[in-house]
Amino acid sequence: MTINSDVTDLLTSADVDFGVVEIPLSEDKKPIRNLEELLSAKGLDPTSVVRSVVFRGGSKQFYLLAVAGAGRADWGVLRKHLEERKLRMAEYDEVPEATGYLVGAVPPVALPEGLKVLIDASVSSYETVVIGSGVLGYALALKGSDLLKLMADVAQGSFVKE
Repeated sequence: MTINSDVTDLLTSADVDFGVVEIPLSEDKKPIRNLEELLSAKGLDPTSVVRSVVFRGGSKQFYLLAVAGAGRADWGVLRKHLEERKLRMAEYDEVPEATGYLVGAVPPVALPEGLKVLIDASVSSYETVVIGSGVLGYALALKGSDLLKLMADVAQGSFVKE
């Protein structure tokens, strides 16, 4: 199965091996909620999903935090790191504006220049990670080390509460 997006183009040009994971969409065109079950059935660790959490600062700057596992963003740590007094989750319709992708397909790579990206240390805990493909209904599985190489110029740290 092949899909084409800026994400697959980036991975291919960087010579990164990846697999495509089909994620069935519900009636309202949203990704299924039991993604963990689907990944387990495909032999993938359900906690290895790298979520791309988009938020906006008081300065109107958008940020994306790539985080794996069940950790939740630690707003205090993020505000301090970003030197923002206020942070809030991006609204549903702001996500495509900030990232160029629909909610449910946002990757942590192949993003617009102006978007500031952070990667949480949790991502390095996984041999294989699953990321948004840029195409709704599909995700990509790749080595965590390859993702970290692609994101080498991104601010890394511990930005989540366990």
